[in-house]
Amino acid sequence: MALAIEDYALISDCYTGALVGRDGSIDWLCLPRYDSPSIFGSLLGTPDHGRWLVAPTDPDARVERHYRGESFILQTTWTTSTGVVEVVDVMPRNDDRADVVRRIRGVSGHVEMRVELRMRFGYATSVPWVQQMHDAKHTLQAVAGPDALVVRGVELTPTDHVHEGIFTVREGEVVDHSLTWYPSHQAVPEPITAASGIRTTEKLWNDWASTFRHRGGYSDEVLRSLLVLRALTNTDTGGVAAAATTSLPEQFGGTRNWDYRYVWLRDASQTLSALIAHGYVEEVSSWRSWLLRALAGDPADVQIMYGLGGERFLPEYELDSLPGYHGASPVRIGNGAAKQFQADVIGEVMIALHDARLAGIEENAFSWSLQRALMGRLDEVAHKRDQGIWEIRGPARSFTHSRVMVWAAYDRAVRASEEFGLEGPVQHWRDQRAALRDEIERHGYDRRRNTFTQHYETAEVDAALLQLSQVGFVAPDDPRMLGTVQAIEEDLMQHGLLLRYRSTEQLDGLPAGEHPFLACSFWLVEQYARAGQLDAANTLMHKLCGLANDVGMLSEEYSPASGRQAGNTPQALSHLALVRAADAIARAEGHGDAIVGGGSPSRRIGEPD
Repeated sequence: MALAIEDYALISDCYTGALVGRDGSIDWLCLPRYDSPSIFGSLLGTPDHGRWLVAPTDPDARVERHYRGESFILQTTWTTSTGVVEVVDVMPRNDDRADVVRRIRGVSGHVEMRVELRMRFGYATSVPWVQQMHDAKHTLQAVAGPDALVVRGVELTPTDHVHEGIFTVREGEVVDHSLTWYPSHQAVPEPITAASGIRTTEKLWNDWASTFRHRGGYSDEVLRSLLVLRALTNTDTGGVAAAATTSLPEQFGGTRNWDYRYVWLRDASQTLSALIAHGYVEEVSSWRSWLLRALAGDPADVQIMYGLGGERFLPEYELDSLPGYHGASPVRIGNGAAKQFQADVIGEVMIALHDARLAGIEENAFSWSLQRALMGRLDEVAHKRDQGIWEIRGPARSFTHSRVMVWAAYDRAVRASEEFGLEGPVQHWRDQRAALRDEIERHGYDRRRNTFTQHYETAEVDAALLQLSQVGFVAPDDPRMLGTVQAIEEDLMQHGLLLRYRSTEQLDGLPAGEHPFLACSFWLVEQYARAGQLDAANTLMHKLCGLANDVGMLSEEYSPASGRQAGNTPQALSHLALVRAADAIARAEGHGDAIVGGGSPSRRIGEPD
């Protein structure tokens, strides 16, 4: 059975990533990209669905682990009754292959180690053909269809599709074990040198981290979160995966299991703003190029999400080859939400590209003409009901958050013209912006309770309403925003953390019940800080940062009752929201304009456009 979600650590080559458990088992690895089929899938089943274990045979061995410096090189130290051993797990970055290196070093005494390798290709639908390569010692080649692996370094004995080996490591000894993926029609790649692979990879990560800038507290958490975002960003395309996994349940044993290994325009747009704020302009340019390629074409075809390379076809289907995390089924591949209409997405994109302009990234003829085309499309769909930020699978509605994000799209288009001289029908955009403000005030606000509402047909609230002040629709200290915060605290707070909304079958078409959503609580921290409630902001921020696992990873949700992380991991949106919250606190504490994204001047309700 898979470990608790928080017991996994990510290693990454910025194309894909592996989840390494505290027990020394790699239980999830998709090659060569995050959205490729799994080769190790026991995270969503049992060891027989694929894993790679490297650990002492001593069942009572004590384990400690950490990342080396500011990298995704995982160092695990095992202490047994006979000695101490260290395992370093790393994915060196290569463009035409994918490597995983596991270096085992004796620290003191002697330790008996065990390797168990179960290769299961295609989400555990295929057992590869494996043969010993006679021209290379301790080398296996495994082939299944288009995929091939070569495994080197440790003598392994096959038994019923499982390869195992036991050996002893003494003080000062080093054993290197590696796995390399390559297209099966190509020649077997040359061996990777473990020492140079580790050294080069560590330098790449540390060089990237060396340009990090942050003023204020929570610096370590912010940097680790930005590193997570970098690890989820495809080096070639610039696409940012929303998470490294699929189908980790939002509700243990339940059916709220989704595939997050794709690029949501919303998450990716907010990633751009976070990177800008902390000095990563090169990554911003790469992401903007990805965005322009993905959106190119008829604006009517814009989706809320794409593949890592900008792919549009992401059909959702259910697997029967993987039983699910601790039996939570179905396991889903692809995501049907790609075909949903979510009115907020164009607003998210326009905000991000405006932040890029504020950061000094110049528009070109293509980028601004594309934004003009998106605004033209928005004119056609601006009043259409949608599925909302949470991808509701129930009836479409007029979600207040969505309507505000449409307002934000027109606002940023107006500002592009007024502040940067970009050409467009600016008076039309002003008129649309003003009309939307009037509509939202009349239909998305409950005067009786002094709160904005989830959608126009309810008095319920939604944690997404916390973003209204973030995008400049209303000031954080406006009485109406403070009333909204109070209503959210009353209705959605659970053990000091926020639910997204009160889930009911009538709203989202799924069985009710889920855990607090971490990003929402970070949004509340940001709101507290922006409104000058610094004590509340820091108290909640400390609590949330304490929910990260031992290597700083956050999943999508958290179960206060069981003290466990829930949902896909590591979750880009959780880490994004952490960065924004820390920056808001820093700014409120007088550390300057710590953030560009979302930091544009707010306009109070009732002020003229």
